[in-house]
Amino acid sequence: MAAEGSGSEARRGAVVFGARNLGRAVIELLRTDGWGVVGVARSHATLEGVVAAGARAMEGDVTDGASVRRALDEAATAFGRVDLVVNAASAYGGDRTGPFGGGRIAEAAPEAFDSWAAAPARSAFAFLSASAAFLLEQGGPATVIQVTGGSARRAMPGRGLWAAGSFGVRALTNAAALELREHGIHVALLIVDAGIEPLAGAQPGAPTDALADPRALAEAVRFLADQGARSATHELLVTPLAERWVP
Repeated sequence: MAAEGSGSEARRGAVVFGARNLGRAVIELLRTDGWGVVGVARSHATLEGVVAAGARAMEGDVTDGASVRRALDEAATAFGRVDLVVNAASAYGGDRTGPFGGGRIAEAAPEAFDSWAAAPARSAFAFLSASAAFLLEQGGPATVIQVTGGSARRAMPGRGLWAAGSFGVRALTNAAALELREHGIHVALLIVDAGIEPLAGAQPGAPTDALADPRALAEAVRFLADQGARSATHELLVTPLAERWVP
């Protein structure tokens, strides 16, 4: 896959996992700001979009720690260091089992638990573990952002398995934030408590004003990445005004 630039470049470097919608918006904004970016995805169609956005494209899987490490090494070689790592990839892919959210507890199958609860937590672990190890070796300040949904805040009937996975993502991200603070590494959880409007194509059935704007979410990522040591936000919740909000 074609890549942006070549050789080592002295500028802020970022790695974005999941580049189809929110990830693509993040890549486009970072490139506008002059960042060097490696966009990582599994789909060749998505990787073509990464190249179109002016970033380096790399095939990889955020659920595999070794794949995460390869992407970080690629960015460090290209840009001199890694200043920002973002996981905007879906942990579910096409392997979800059972009804949406996993189904009611009395009726859910073990396979549904594996796909709705275990898979997202395992994916976050692979991402956070590999990123933490790399950034500790690299040294110096950096930001790690894990994106998740509103199920990280509450359970709902029929979606307990989904919430279990999202709670796991939140717990792992919070633990990483606590462990890495003293090393100058800022870890943040971006909770998007709404559906995300596609950058292109048909709407997914919800009123547009109840969907999160991926470009506005990219601005939230930039806000977190630009924070200094004296103003570290470890959780940021985004909810459109037209969407139901539960304190």
